Amino acid sequence: MRRLSAVLALLLATTVLSACNSDPEKSPGAAPAAGNGPVKELVDRLPEAIRKAGVLRLAGDSHPPYRSVGTDGKTVTGLDPDLQAALGRVLGLKPEISIVNGLPAALTGMLSGRYDGFNGPVKDTAEREKDFDAVVWMTTRTAYLVPTESKAGIRTSADICGKKVAAVTGSIVEDQIKKLTAWCTKNGKQAVTFIGLADTNATILAAKSGRADAAGMTEGAAIDAKAKDKDAYTYVTQTDEQGAGVDQLAMLVPKSSGLGPVLRDAFTVLLDSGEYLEIMKKYGLDNVAVKQIGYNTAAPKTSGPGSPAPSAST
Repeated sequence: MRRLSAVLALLLATTVLSACNSDPEKSPGAAPAAGNGPVKELVDRLPEAIRKAGVLRLAGDSHPPYRSVGTDGKTVTGLDPDLQAALGRVLGLKPEISIVNGLPAALTGMLSGRYDGFNGPVKDTAEREKDFDAVVWMTTRTAYLVPTESKAGIRTSADICGKKVAAVTGSIVEDQIKKLTAWCTKNGKQAVTFIGLADTNATILAAKSGRADAAGMTEGAAIDAKAKDKDAYTYVTQTDEQGAGVDQLAMLVPKSSGLGPVLRDAFTVLLDSGEYLEIMKKYGLDNVAVKQIGYNTAAPKTSGPGSPAPSAST
């Protein structure tokens, strides 16, 4: 009897401790546990208009492997739709994607209220954080895709100097090409000629047709293009010395909507459950996956009385 009493006492203590640890008052940025359906805590925090509509309206351009647009101009496959479906399940929302013509259209569309977000992935910058919340879910370096039959003689990123490079207008790559050009001229080489186009497919076609010597894109996009036709392309990667570094890529949502913190925690749910990494591995991008979801990482953080404490997922 004494032994049975001791076991019962231990079980009671364990139950009480579990109840204490399941306190719904979580620390800022802490994500609830994942399940097979909507996470009520996150659903309850959604902006009312989005929760009532039951739809997450997202802008998207043609940007393999993140988004590949079908010939009908509406069917979208790739990493982004898979990720959207997972986020939609967690938030109890149906994701709907509208195809837009590049980044500027996505940004203006969000600010006008047509779209709730844009999953780029786009570089998190302090300038963009003035209008948008940025949920950082991957990193990247800049790569230059070159047709194997090219006579341009591009074997290293230094060989890009003096060449014509097609890249998406307003993209992270356009900024990287400026940095590479600065390195080229500093080292007595010719500047890179930038050819701005609407989407990644257009830049690849420009390189393939000879209009450009190379197509600039994220390394993930270059890996995807090479994998689809391994004998057709090679690529070189911009170095730290040439100003590249590792960039933080994000989903953007209008700051005024209040959706940003909820999406951050929904991403964290997927990361903690392992589903995020499974999706990244499916598209060969696990080498650029993050270990922690970032949030508005570009703008300088202030400190002092009245300043908010950083969240657990920042």
